[in-house]
Amino acid sequence: MTTKNIFNIITKTEQSFAALPLRLIAGLVFSAHGAQKLFAWFGGYGLEGTGQWMESIGLAPGYLMALMAGSAEFFGGTLLLIGLLVRPASFVLAITMVVAIFTTHIDNGLFMSNNGYEFALSLLAITLALLIQGAGKLSVDGKIHSKLNQ
Repeated sequence: MTTKNIFNIITKTEQSFAALPLRLIAGLVFSAHGAQKLFAWFGGYGLEGTGQWMESIGLAPGYLMALMAGSAEFFGGTLLLIGLLVRPASFVLAITMVVAIFTTHIDNGLFMSNNGYEFALSLLAITLALLIQGAGKLSVDGKIHSKLNQ
């Protein structure tokens, strides 16, 4: 399989606007959450604080887990916002949400009022939809895919 074929598969997308609000909203949310973990922005605890918390819930080494989760969220969210490599980014973000659900939220039930998993589940649904349909119109992936198939 050639590099062109791989990029053709990765960037293939439904040619509709349905993915646009999913990408923009999820991208903003993921980027902000990642920035909390990585840079202590928006009231976050940064890598040190997030790493200590992750270590306390059994995700060790905590600093590395915070770096991985924060990077997936910040960079993955940024990729969703611009519509570049949306399928691979969505795959990584979906895994991140599954880990969040089962390590942090599942024992608290569904509702956010009890720190439940409803928000992470919603983000998981969005990332799975983007994984299936791609970035849609108004995306870098769409432009790349068009150029590859001229």
